[in-house]
Amino acid sequence: MTFTRFIVEGWSWSSLTLIGGMVAAAGCAVRSRLGLRPGYFAAALLLALFTLLPPFGTLAAGVLFSAHMAQHILLLVVIPALLVLSLPRDFTPRFLNSGGFRSLAWVAGVGPMWLWHTPALCEAAVRQPAVHAVQTASLMAMGLVFWWPVLAPCARNRMTPGPGIVYLFTACLACTALGIILTLTPADVCPIFSAPSSVSFWTDLRGRIGAEQDRQIGGLLMWIPMCLIYLGAILLEVFRWLRPTGVTEKPPP
Repeated sequence: MTFTRFIVEGWSWSSLTLIGGMVAAAGCAVRSRLGLRPGYFAAALLLALFTLLPPFGTLAAGVLFSAHMAQHILLLVVIPALLVLSLPRDFTPRFLNSGGFRSLAWVAGVGPMWLWHTPALCEAAVRQPAVHAVQTASLMAMGLVFWWPVLAPCARNRMTPGPGIVYLFTACLACTALGIILTLTPADVCPIFSAPSSVSFWTDLRGRIGAEQDRQIGGLLMWIPMCLIYLGAILLEVFRWLRPTGVTEKPPP
């Protein structure tokens, strides 16, 4: 089977349903009076489509562990950050602003990546569409919760820079630990990614990369690019900390 044929046949009713849902969400956002920032919102929707649809979504669904890991980083970290940035300045739900919520938010941002990479859950999410749907929804929801204390549109709802730096740095350490384990440990976290494929094109691709190298690339993605995202957010917190006293803080650009 050729790559082109596989991509064409990889589309399904679920893919079309996802596109329809995204288009409907975009339409509702445009027609609503929420005052969403369209650039960030459109970027989040487009990135979600890229992440979940063929060909990238197919690669992540049991073909390459590295693509699977990249998909999780996008769903947990990048897309939720864009969605929080898209919110209007007057969006300030009270229950999101307590100190206890912020502690839970850290766990929400770090825990799912560890939880979904236990072998049983990782395997189930790849093999069972219903579990994969739960995984996708939970990663995005927990990502939204994690980024709220840092990127909330209203300045008074954000953490002060000092705690914000600690919040982000410790999250970086937790993801680094998982990345190191995935990169250096010979254990196979999700065996389906090393199992034979029924599609000759993917079998050839796996043969060229190798299961061990694929797993190591996935671990490095968790280890380095994800921490670079956190580092960028930490630098923004440092900039806030060094801003002269009395300067009015604006929402993230």
